[in-house]
Amino acid sequence: MKRSKSGVGIAVACVLVLSTAALAAPMFISIATGGTGGAYFPIGAGLADIINKKLTGYNASAEVTAASKVNCINVNDGKSDLALVLGDTLSYGYKGDKLGGFAKPLANLRVIANIYPNTIQIVARKESGVRTLADLKGKKVSVGAPGSGTEINARQIFAAAGMTYKDFGRTDYLSFSESADQMKNRAIDVTLISSGMPNPGIMDIATSQEVVIVPIPPDVVERLSKEHPFFVATTVPKGMYKGQDEAVRTVGVPNFLIANAKMDEKTAYDITKAMFENLPRLVQAHAAAKGIRLDQATKGLPVPLHPGAEKYYREMKVLK
Repeated sequence: MKRSKSGVGIAVACVLVLSTAALAAPMFISIATGGTGGAYFPIGAGLADIINKKLTGYNASAEVTAASKVNCINVNDGKSDLALVLGDTLSYGYKGDKLGGFAKPLANLRVIANIYPNTIQIVARKESGVRTLADLKGKKVSVGAPGSGTEINARQIFAAAGMTYKDFGRTDYLSFSESADQMKNRAIDVTLISSGMPNPGIMDIATSQEVVIVPIPPDVVERLSKEHPFFVATTVPKGMYKGQDEAVRTVGVPNFLIANAKMDEKTAYDITKAMFENLPRLVQAHAAAKGIRLDQATKGLPVPLHPGAEKYYREMKVLK
């Protein structure tokens, strides 16, 4: 049976349309973040917005997660494409450090950029009477979501202060938003939050009751830094939160944007370039993004750079 020329033309046209549609299909980029009460989620959402508006061929979205530990595992296993994670948790994951909660090395992790430092903020309801770390004994304390970098940091900080969770009246493992709700309901006395500043959850708590930012004393900071070099001394500036009349000494840990090692070089390059060319959009998403600086992007890397990101940094003379 002869096929008409018009029929052949239609068939060819259909194949071309389907092929074009397939070529035009966007590449989905999932960005693992943290709870909605921290800085990770709004910054991740801001990055997704940059990718979607400034790049062609991508469809990015931010995902709410339990933060650093889960994010490392999901990126390593290819369940997420990008993630925001704490530097210490990233180091533990890459090495397979059992003390950090990792049973085996996560060899597929690569860094896109050192972004901004997290500040450890220990927040107490003023009426609880907590003013120092020693005052936490017998109190109801939230130490962060299970498997989060915040919770890992909590154990390290309290150990340096000669304390364990057994010293508390009750230990809760809550996300930032859950901690804020429980603080406002007076169901817990203290919450430890590792995030950029200002933290929305702490701001929310401070609107309903008086709060105190509990300092981490210099001797504890010194012991902590000797044991875990990624901790750095820092402060919560005066006036960061309602009723905070003076600067408070504490510690911080750098955050990183990471990707799977199998992400193609062009994708990693495109995302790195778009992020640094559109930093005001991230600052609009959360003030913590003010700490994202190109000259700091390759500092203190606990795992190797992704080749795509490295290409961008060499173009920008950040790396020689």
